[in-house]
Amino acid sequence: MIIPIAAVIVVLQVWGSYRTIAKVFKWLTLTLFAYVAAAFLARPHWGEVLRATLIPHLSFDGKYLLTLMAILGTTISPYLFFWQASQEVEEEVNMGRKTLKERKGATDRELHNAAWDTGVGMIFCNIIFYFVILASAATLHAAGKTEIQSATDAAQALKPLAGSAATYLFALGLIGAGFLAVPVLTGSSAYAVAEMFGWEYGLDKKPKGAWQFYAVIAVSTAVGMLINFLGINPIAALFWTAVINGLLSPPLLALIMLVANNRKVMGKRVNGLGTNIVGWLATAVMFAAAIGMVLTWGKS
Repeated sequence: MIIPIAAVIVVLQVWGSYRTIAKVFKWLTLTLFAYVAAAFLARPHWGEVLRATLIPHLSFDGKYLLTLMAILGTTISPYLFFWQASQEVEEEVNMGRKTLKERKGATDRELHNAAWDTGVGMIFCNIIFYFVILASAATLHAAGKTEIQSATDAAQALKPLAGSAATYLFALGLIGAGFLAVPVLTGSSAYAVAEMFGWEYGLDKKPKGAWQFYAVIAVSTAVGMLINFLGINPIAALFWTAVINGLLSPPLLALIMLVANNRKVMGKRVNGLGTNIVGWLATAVMFAAAIGMVLTWGKS
């Protein structure tokens, strides 16, 4: 299924309109609720789950901080900054604001709607993330299956532990997540590269008018597809990619916070006190986790 799925993703991005792509992505998010159902079918001890949720176990050994860095890297990923900013532009272009002059500035209502859109997305993301962790912990980890080599291994290992229904739901969630993640990753790369070189870009552009942009998407998808045939452990690759993201995020967050408080750039739209507190606190936590991981590297 790998090659046909990759082909469908590229065709959708290159020849589909932005509005079509946005609708497909929104419907695909429903598949992520499969993780929630899989967690309930795993029948965890809910008392223990509640206690561990509210009173987390903290440790400062190397493996713990390495895993924490990976989790932070999947939560605040550098590529998402490019994706989010570019999608705001795509939305405005879709509304008919084709030129930079037409898109300049934003009303209070538009910023309010954007904040709600982003906030709801983050809440949804973390709810799904929570149930992915819960489903895995209640089945795979509880049974001592901690060396999963692929998504297939994870789904198959769930079958004797949580039944066929959980296995199929977990697989459905993985496929849906892949359909969502691959276009976001390749699209983010294409936006960043196109902006750096001054190329034409945008998912509403015709292929002929933004061929470099679409070429980055196609090549990135092909590289991701080929990883499946090179014997590289995808779980390990995802983990270490998340760690790298976690290390890259703190300086980028600091730069964003500085820009967001610069009146020459933002005018009257600079951060308020609450946003600054949360933003700088998140930046400090990311820096502390990165430093802690480096200092405890190789220790357990």
